[in-house]
Amino acid sequence: MARGHGWRRAVFVSGVAVVGVGLAVGLYWFQPWKLWVDQTVDEAVPSASVSASATRAAETRTVAQGTLISHEHTTTGTVRLLRLADGSHTLRLEDLDTSNGPDLRVWLSDAPVLEGSEGWHVFDDGKHVSLGALKGNKGDQNYPVPAGVNLADYTSLAIWCDRFDVSFGAAELTRS
Repeated sequence: MARGHGWRRAVFVSGVAVVGVGLAVGLYWFQPWKLWVDQTVDEAVPSASVSASATRAAETRTVAQGTLISHEHTTTGTVRLLRLADGSHTLRLEDLDTSNGPDLRVWLSDAPVLEGSEGWHVFDDGKHVSLGALKGNKGDQNYPVPAGVNLADYTSLAIWCDRFDVSFGAAELTRS
C-alpha cells in the first residue's frame, strides 16, 4: 500500500509541475494582461534644426499620409510620413487607438492594404522595414525612418504583431 501511495504522489507532483511550466510559458507567450493595460504616448511633431545658410525649406512637410483600418484588433488613427528640415524622414502616428499586445512593431511595407481578415497576414510576404517597437497603443508617436530607406518602395504601414505574424491595423500611404 505504501508503495502505491508514493507512485500516486510522484504522478501528482509531476502533473502539477507540467501544468505550472505550461502556465508560465503560456503567460509569457500570450501576455494576456496587456489586453487590460493601455500605454499612452504623447510626442510632439518632430523638428530638425538646419543652419541659416541651408537651402532646404526649414519646416516639416507631410510627404504621404493615410488612415488606419482595423485588422486583427480594432485600430484607428492617422499616419503621416514627414520630411524634416534636415532632409530626414519620420513616420508619425496620430490619435492611435489599438489593443496592446506582445511584440508589436511599426512596419513600412510594399503590401497592399486589404480590408478584413484577408489583410491580416500580407505584410511579411514582400518587402518591409521595421521602424521599431510600438511605443504605446494610444496617442501620438514618432518613428524615425532609417537613412538609406527608399521610401518609394513602401506603400503602406502596419502595426504588426511579430509574435503571431498578424496585422493589428494598417494604412495605405498616399503621396502628397
